[in-house]
Amino acid sequence: MSKYDKQLKAFTVLHRAQTSIQEATKKDIQQHDLNLTEFAVMELLYHKGDQPIQIIGKKVLIASSSITYVVDKLEKKNLVARVACPTDRRVTFVSLTDEGKQMIESIFPSHEEKIASIFDVLSDEELQNLTDYLKRVGHHANKL
Repeated sequence: MSKYDKQLKAFTVLHRAQTSIQEATKKDIQQHDLNLTEFAVMELLYHKGDQPIQIIGKKVLIASSSITYVVDKLEKKNLVARVACPTDRRVTFVSLTDEGKQMIESIFPSHEEKIASIFDVLSDEELQNLTDYLKRVGHHANKL
């Protein structure tokens, strides 16, 4: 098998694995009337605190044009609130509401368990190698 064929195979395997992992976690999250993007926003706010709306899209890897829509949906569910920045009128923060914080606190442990069960097939060393390899490929792809 040529190097080119191996690269294409690696790409296909990576894509299929990512799709399978996403499907497994999506099923888990949908039980709580959330989609993956909404959950990602809530998880970010839970772990990092209030965030400027302009930064959220970059951190959860969604287009800036979509972040307003996602925040609107979460706001309608009373899970997040917009908070004006007291020092810069151009900046709006997004914050978990009490209801949003209770929800993420109740569902995050099962999400963590789901992720752990997905990667449980790998040893600690294999997990570290996988992480290192994916970072290296990701950084290289960003440079291209």
